[in-house]
Amino acid sequence: MLQRKARRLLPITRRKLRWLGVALCSTCLVLGLSLEQRPAHSTSALPTANQLTINAPTTPRPRLASNPTQLVEQGKAFYQGGQYAAAAEAWSQAAQSYKGQPLNQAIVLNQLSLAQQELGQWLKAQDSIRQSLEIVGEPPAPQNLSIYAQALNAQGSLNLSQGDPKSALDTWGKTAEIYAQLGDEIGRIGSLINQAQAQQVMGLYLQSRKNLEKVTAELDQQANPAIRATGYRSLGNVLRLVGDLEEAERSLLLSLQNAEATDAPQEVSMTQLSLGNTARARKSFDLAIDYYQKAAQSPIPSTQQQARLNLLSVLIEKQDWSQAQQLWPQIETELSGQPPSRRNIYSKVNLVKSLVKLNQESSSKTPSIPDIANITAKAVQQSYDIDDPRAQAYALGNLGNLYELGEQWSEARKLTEQALFIAQANNASEISYQWQWQLGRIMDAQKQTDQATSAYQGAFQTLEYLRKDLVATNPEAQFSFRESVEPVYRELVDLLLRGDNPSQENLKQARAVMESLQLTELDNFFRSACLDGQIISIEDIDQQSAAVVYPILLKDRIELITSLPQQEGLKHQTIPIPQSEVEETIKLFREEIEKPYTFIESKELGQVVYNWLIQPLQAELEESQADTLVFVLDGALRNLPLAALYDGEKYLIEEYALALAPGMQLINTEPLQGRELQVIAAGISEARGFYPPLENVKKELDKISRLVTSTVLLNRDFTSTSLREQIQSLPYPIVHLATHGKFSSEAEKTILLAWDKEINVNQLNELLRSSEQVRPEPIELLVLSACETAAGDDRAALGLAGVSVQAGARSTLASLWSLDDESTASLIGEFYDELVQSKVSKAKALQKAQVAMISDPDFRHPAHWSAFVLVGNWL
Repeated sequence: MLQRKARRLLPITRRKLRWLGVALCSTCLVLGLSLEQRPAHSTSALPTANQLTINAPTTPRPRLASNPTQLVEQGKAFYQGGQYAAAAEAWSQAAQSYKGQPLNQAIVLNQLSLAQQELGQWLKAQDSIRQSLEIVGEPPAPQNLSIYAQALNAQGSLNLSQGDPKSALDTWGKTAEIYAQLGDEIGRIGSLINQAQAQQVMGLYLQSRKNLEKVTAELDQQANPAIRATGYRSLGNVLRLVGDLEEAERSLLLSLQNAEATDAPQEVSMTQLSLGNTARARKSFDLAIDYYQKAAQSPIPSTQQQARLNLLSVLIEKQDWSQAQQLWPQIETELSGQPPSRRNIYSKVNLVKSLVKLNQESSSKTPSIPDIANITAKAVQQSYDIDDPRAQAYALGNLGNLYELGEQWSEARKLTEQALFIAQANNASEISYQWQWQLGRIMDAQKQTDQATSAYQGAFQTLEYLRKDLVATNPEAQFSFRESVEPVYRELVDLLLRGDNPSQENLKQARAVMESLQLTELDNFFRSACLDGQIISIEDIDQQSAAVVYPILLKDRIELITSLPQQEGLKHQTIPIPQSEVEETIKLFREEIEKPYTFIESKELGQVVYNWLIQPLQAELEESQADTLVFVLDGALRNLPLAALYDGEKYLIEEYALALAPGMQLINTEPLQGRELQVIAAGISEARGFYPPLENVKKELDKISRLVTSTVLLNRDFTSTSLREQIQSLPYPIVHLATHGKFSSEAEKTILLAWDKEINVNQLNELLRSSEQVRPEPIELLVLSACETAAGDDRAALGLAGVSVQAGARSTLASLWSLDDESTASLIGEFYDELVQSKVSKAKALQKAQVAMISDPDFRHPAHWSAFVLVGNWL
């Protein structure tokens, strides 16, 4: 485990750690900057490293009571205020004072464990729980059940924090049973929601969803509006984290309705804050602003503060500079007047991040970098005042970022190294990777390539450890994938592939990093980890005739890494084309090729892209005698209709069978050749709501049923329930869905239309994967014949890759844009005919069908045939 490894690498005492902090940290007293409006993008230098010191805590230690009851109450106040070290100290003294009252001592030990967990003191937290359980006994006496449940709840939290979700799940299962015994509905529902989060981390998505559905059903039956308000809010927050934004909003609106019925303004404002976060996740910025403004009137200072910070961030995202300029000084004044706490420190850093964006993007007057540094330095000082190492690491690293922005490399490096050291020593991986990445950037800027690469590799390894846990990240620590995760991977690949002749080791590592990015991107798309099960490297699927082409899109170039059949080693080419030009060309290519009358324009653009991706490999491909090209596409390249790339005389599909893979590993499969083909075919030909009719769908399904054994569900017979029943009862290897659908970069907007409702990608996953528990054979091929990628969404093809992976099908055949359903029916008929008559691979059957379309005068334009792509195993 990475956390344990970090501890072994840094066998340093806490006393020495604090001394290092004194040596390197910055404080607001030394910076001595006044906050004032300065011109945007000010380049005023910050103090040098020699001027940076740390003062003794400026806030005196809280005076603790001598009475244990008062100590307990003090601890609660400190904990709720985010002063975890003070809370731990108060509760530790209370536990000592309660030695003659064992049950009271056990209760306090449970609370002490939670504070120790916040401080990353895992061994101490475990010891506190152990002592509590020894007091109450295992199994406990009936009168001790409530205390026992508290201990188990703390144990589950500790298990999850230490990367052991299985133990957390088991522990929270016991907790739910005890709370049920006690008649504690809030505790029981909370335990069920905790179990769902643990299941998400374990990859048990179906079980997690069922748990959340169970919570929903029970809350619907709950009479107490206060319990309903709390339960629906907790449920909504979890649903938002796992990406089910529509259901999250539904639960939160029910929470709001019940909170308003209880006449509890604090409950109302907490739900409004959650609704704002959900609206923001749905890109409904105006609605988010409305909710945040309402939540900012909360009687709870922490809710009020968080709502205003989130409001500022949305205003900046919307580029509403005037409103943002009015709001930030108010927030800064409020934060300055609050006592030190982790929440206050994190809020200051949150404000700093917004102000940096305001400084960089707004043309109006904004706080300068030295002004912003003043706020950050106060956060650093406060982190030492409350003796909170995680807050120290977080604030120090962000101060280092300000020095990085000012290109004061020496100071930036020292602060960043100190922040990283503290984060690693305290097992704060979610903070560590940010400072490893920052250190890499700083070293790269100083042309220290080897050291920069090493720092980036550290960030990459930390992210690999965190990848599944990104789903369960604390909502306050949620970050933008595109801003805070994806660049780490791409910048590391940039470093690895620099120079004229990267080593084989660097080529392999660069491809492995991009492979991990592909999976991490899908995890982020679904808020869950993908590609579980028996997997195989795509290079091992067909070593005789398939070449694997891995284009990587970087800011200033395309890097091509190719694995050729029957050849050792990887081939490498660099094409010096800026990313912006690649993206613009692909956008134009897609626009032109979708018009069935633009032969010349689409061929010219197809040839441009051919010269980037294929021409550099042409001689080696011919020498290797490859007949199938498997592409692992990156970024905007995923939107390419590869079949229509043009060499000046022929389309690429006329030379090679083509397939796409979402990564270098696929779920293992058995080829369809030689097997009896059986199909569950479902489709909608009639108009549904605003969806127009697909008049040729019946013709398409009729042709399939003539060629192969089929069970057909048409129109009213094609419901989500009937499809599930057929998939579960019939072990047919092919599922064919001829219906409207759309692939989007947002999971909830990636949908298929059944007669009764739209099915989003997570629901499709449940529907198809549920069959794995009752079917002897997996789904080998999923055909989606009337779907399209969302127009104007440059990452929409991620939805197509996501459907392929999440559905558990070994291969998926789908279209990149909406096609005339007559040409679709013709191509699909040819595809099945080739599968049955020629007994070729799925990729070659698609190739033959597309080439046949080229020969048909009615369908020869690539608009009719090039949209179809095969994703996954191509055999």
